[in-house]
Parts: sequence; structure tokens; C-alpha cells
Amino acid sequence: MNHTPCVAIGLSLLSQPLFAEESGFFKDATATLSARNYYFSRDFSDIVGANPQSKAEEWAQGFILDFKSGYTPGTVGFGVDALGLLGIRLDSSPDRVNTGLLPVHGDGRAASEYSRIAPTFKARVSKTELRAGELQPNLPVLTFSDIRLLPPTYQGVSISSAELQGLTVQAGHLSSTHLRNEAGEGKMNAMLGHVPMRQAQSDAFNYAGGEYAFNANQSSVSLWYGQLEDIYHQGFVGLKHSKPVGDWVLSTNLGYFNAREDGDALLGRIDNQAFYSLFTARLGGHSIHAGYQGIYGDSAFPRVFANIAPLGNEVPTYEFASADERSYQLRYDYNFAAMGVPGLTATVRYLKGNNVDTGQGFEGRDRERDLELGYAVQGGVFKGLGIRVRNAMARSNYRSDIDENRVTLVYTWKLF
Repeated sequence: MNHTPCVAIGLSLLSQPLFAEESGFFKDATATLSARNYYFSRDFSDIVGANPQSKAEEWAQGFILDFKSGYTPGTVGFGVDALGLLGIRLDSSPDRVNTGLLPVHGDGRAASEYSRIAPTFKARVSKTELRAGELQPNLPVLTFSDIRLLPPTYQGVSISSAELQGLTVQAGHLSSTHLRNEAGEGKMNAMLGHVPMRQAQSDAFNYAGGEYAFNANQSSVSLWYGQLEDIYHQGFVGLKHSKPVGDWVLSTNLGYFNAREDGDALLGRIDNQAFYSLFTARLGGHSIHAGYQGIYGDSAFPRVFANIAPLGNEVPTYEFASADERSYQLRYDYNFAAMGVPGLTATVRYLKGNNVDTGQGFEGRDRERDLELGYAVQGGVFKGLGIRVRNAMARSNYRSDIDENRVTLVYTWKLF
């Protein structure tokens, strides 16, 4: 990674006598520390025999320190953020590794601990911000994927602007990535559907796009472009709309992707179009969702490894993003605040896919059932403590069956 922009911003910041207590740099600074305890078990129930690993099961403790400064006063304000990560192994063995919680050494054993600390330098003019260093973009073409012990990050430069009312535009160049279960950083790989493409790497992901909200923020349209250099490029257009109808709130989320191979085409020809739709009806504590998703073209849906896909039927176990797949989703959420129990939520979800081009002469099919229960303590000594339990059952005729359990406990302290 080229550190020149980071150094330039840092020297400019330090050269100014702007660190008095009353300056925005300190006055508006915040810091939180989150302790995340994570148990993950994934049983590949259709794998038998002594050689293949039939289960991934680990337990780990993570700590996430998130510091955000304010900005120095003046037309151009400067600041610096810092992210500190620490993961500690609590339980693992060589026959149960690769949960995504912990790094795995060459001898097949999980690391006892891993850590990382990295800064992000920032500069702001009006409602436009430039950031350089450790980044966590969350975009339709690069969705933030904090679904394991520690969050992933990227290294690069980004700019965002909200100068026009309702319009937010962003662009960036990322040169490397820190994976969710690694301490260091490296080049970026792609995934096609659920398969990591480790044979090709890129040191550049470029993106640009924006979202425009209108109709009193009840509607928005978005347009994005992403390029994993020499592997694939991808366009996206999306529409969201929400409207109260009596006691109900009805919402629509539509999106369309189009992807092709890029530059040197290190993975060969890529031809993918993807459409998703998700419709939601909310009444009190009840939310009912129905979705349809279609994958078209000769390739599975491409994305950067190991992020979740931004598709409507993406779930943490199966992706429903294989070549030519058609999938359907029904989901029900309940917020128990409607019954006088704030902080308690429940989700049940069922997805079914078919029409998969397996390349093996038969139609691929898959299905998944998810149950989730979460609770966040609302007050008292344990305010800031949250627990989430997830159980999933996934079945397929062309990939491994999975029975999965996850338990996470998170406690967050606001340091200042």
C-alpha cells in the first residue's frame, strides 16, 4: 500500500497547534471497547469417512477498540481514527478448524491469539470527507461483512460527499485487505457463488457511486460501479421505497447487478446478471418479508472474498447465488418491545433455491431454515450486553449439507 497520502495528512495535522482541549479534535472524540465472545459450530452432516473434515467448531474471545477523533477547527478539518483488534482462542483442535474465527497455522492448528491496530487519517471540507488508511466500506458492490469474531478491513483511500440535499456520492481505491480471521493484510480474491477463487489475486478494488433519497426520504435510488482489477467489474442499480398504509408500513427493495471479466481476466470469462426483490410489511412488532432472486448468465455471482453478497436472499450459511439459480425467501421477525419486553427479538426464515447449473448434468437444488433469538439488556449494570443465538439447517444436492449453531455475547463499554 502507498502510505504517501496517510503521511501527508498526518504531517499536516501535526504541524498545526490545534490540540487545545477546546478544539474539536478532542472535544468530539469518542472511543468504545467491545468484548465479543463467539461460539461457532458447523457440522457438514453429509461428509463421512476418516479423511474429510466433517465439522468446524471453535470458541473464541475478541476485543474491538474503536477510537474516532473529532476534527480540528478551520475550513479544512483534520482527524485520525484508530481500530484495535484482538482475538484469543478458547477452544479449537486441528480436526475442527476453519470456522472463520481464528487463523490456521501451517501445522493445521489454530493460532492462540492474533491482533491488529491500524489508523485512518481523515480530512473534511464542508460535507465532503477524505479518508486514508484502514477502511470499512459498506456498499452494494462491497458489502461490509462483520459476521465472525472480528471485522474485516481494507487499506486504501476513499472520498464521500453529501453537499447536495438527499444525494450521497462515494469513490475509493483499495489496495489490500485484512481478512476477518487474520492479523496481517494481503491481496484480494474473488468468490463465484460459494466457491473461493484462490488461484487469482488482485491488489486493486475501485468503486464509485451514490444514492439519492427523495419523497421525504421514503424512496431512494442508487447507482454503483465496482472493479476487482483484472478479475471482474460489476454495475448495480437499486430502488428502495417505504410507505405507511394505515397501521402498516410497506417496503420494497429491488436491485440489479451486471458483471463481466476485467482486464487480464485472471479467472477467465465471467458473465453474470443478478436480480433480487424483497418486500416487507410491518405492523407493530411484526415484520413479514417475501423475496425472489434470480441469477442469470453463465457464471455464479462474483464478489470479493470473504464478504457476504449484497443480494436479497443472502444468508450467513448458503448464498443462493450459483449459476442460473432461482430462489425464494419467506421471513418473519418479531420485536417483543410490542409486548413490553424491549431488547428481545426473534427471526424465523426459510429459503429455497432451484434451477442451478451444476455443470454435472443435473439440476442443483438447495434450501435453508434459520432460527435466531437476540436480547440486548436495556438498563442497569449490564446495559450494553447483548446475546444472540442462531440455528441453521441447510440442505443441497450439489454442495455440502450443513447444520450450524452460533452463540455470540457482546458487551460494549463507551470509554468517552
